Amino acid sequence: MYYEFISIKIQEETAIVYLDRPKALNALNKAMVMELDKAFDKMAADPNIKSVVITGVKNFAAGADISNMVNLSPEEAKDFSFWRTFNKIEEFPKPVIAAIHGFALGGGLELALACDIRIAAPDAKLGFPEINLGIFPGAGGTQRLPRLIGPSRAKQLIFSGQIINIDKAKEYGLVDMVVEDPLAEALKLAGKFAEKSPIALKLAKQCINHAQEAEQKQGIEFEALAWASCFATEDQKEGMQAFLEKRKAVFKGK
Repeated sequence: MYYEFISIKIQEETAIVYLDRPKALNALNKAMVMELDKAFDKMAADPNIKSVVITGVKNFAAGADISNMVNLSPEEAKDFSFWRTFNKIEEFPKPVIAAIHGFALGGGLELALACDIRIAAPDAKLGFPEINLGIFPGAGGTQRLPRLIGPSRAKQLIFSGQIINIDKAKEYGLVDMVVEDPLAEALKLAGKFAEKSPIALKLAKQCINHAQEAEQKQGIEFEALAWASCFATEDQKEGMQAFLEKRKAVFKGK
């Protein structure tokens, strides 16, 4: 499939999605996000893809394209917002890793927050500068950020529009790892995930995501049902039998 603003490379069992508007520092426009939306539908249906890494050409993503937004009406702005696609990425049934270098600002940071894990380079700069434009994060930023770093720090970043360096981002827990080559590290991690049962990974992700929304007792009940459903899979039988036989399990996603 042809894409204008993204490109996709398959490396073993991992899909690398490149944000590819380098002249605009990969600022997200509606067309790019719609391409992401379609790409994630396609990757969800491909059993040969076990994980996805999102990165950028020369940079991660320096916000949304303001030139597309300045004259929007409220209804148009609601339609323009990327929250539906970012929700799809958050709920994607396979691990999604953000490999960040350069700027991850505004909508770019919201995209990274929708991923399961964030790995960043020492040169990364992160923040939500929207307040300086008379708006605020509108694609999940006000919801995901406080769950990740706490409400006070989230308010500080969103209210001030401050762009923080990698040391502060690591201190806040906004990124999980800081490495010289985030893409290489992301691929290494994705390779480890590929060795696991894709069914168990999907269910575990659903349970963890559910924990962000439900009360603990409800979450534990949801987890128990999801956990028990693993016992209807060939992967569970293979994993436990391999353990008893002291060999490496070979999971088939069945």
